[in-house]
Amino acid sequence: MEPGSPFLALRTGRPEGTPYDLVVHDLGAVRVPSGRLEASDPYVTLGEGLEVPVPAGTYPVRVTVADVSQEQDGSHLREAYLSVVLADAPAAEVRPFVPEGRSTTDEAGEPLWFGVGVDAGAVGFADARAVRVATAAVDDWYEEVVDHGGADSWFALQDSADHLVVGAANAPLPHAGDGENVVLSHSGWGDGFYPVVTTHDADGALTGVHIDLQVVEAAPWWEAESNDAAPGD
Repeated sequence: MEPGSPFLALRTGRPEGTPYDLVVHDLGAVRVPSGRLEASDPYVTLGEGLEVPVPAGTYPVRVTVADVSQEQDGSHLREAYLSVVLADAPAAEVRPFVPEGRSTTDEAGEPLWFGVGVDAGAVGFADARAVRVATAAVDDWYEEVVDHGGADSWFALQDSADHLVVGAANAPLPHAGDGENVVLSHSGWGDGFYPVVTTHDADGALTGVHIDLQVVEAAPWWEAESNDAAPGD
């Protein structure tokens, strides 16, 4: 999210701050026994993503989807946020995630954003330690896990309307010893860089970790200057 842009993860309807209708889908839970939650492009940078410290546990994952069609008729849907919910408490504050020991600004004093670089049109959350174990134990990750031709391949699950919702998947990590998994979804407009932000309650306690897919805006995309087509088309 950029300064001043609305943050509407986990909201439904058409809340003030966006011209788009929003709906939230439950994607099951992600297990994080190590207390290190990795956010990554699960098809390209799994095991190399940004790590967010969280209390060890199992947490619901939800995707907020925006209807970005001009007619608001559901004909053009884009994932707007992928969220791990640590507590069902009102978000009193939204903060850009900053890894421990890192500066919040660059040498010119401009704010630094930490997040997920996407090259395969997807983002996901998983336990960072389990990801390292899983990827080290598999010889050919793509052929054995991502697209092996079976109904439980990650590509097949993400494309299946019978699994969760088309565009998302919740899949076990092979060789993980404690039921760890990856929860993933399409990344809004597609490839790019997407910031990770955290929400906090009135006491400052962490309530959620979110990948902001830069879809929700104060004005519709079709009103953007010199924009003849939707981003990602």
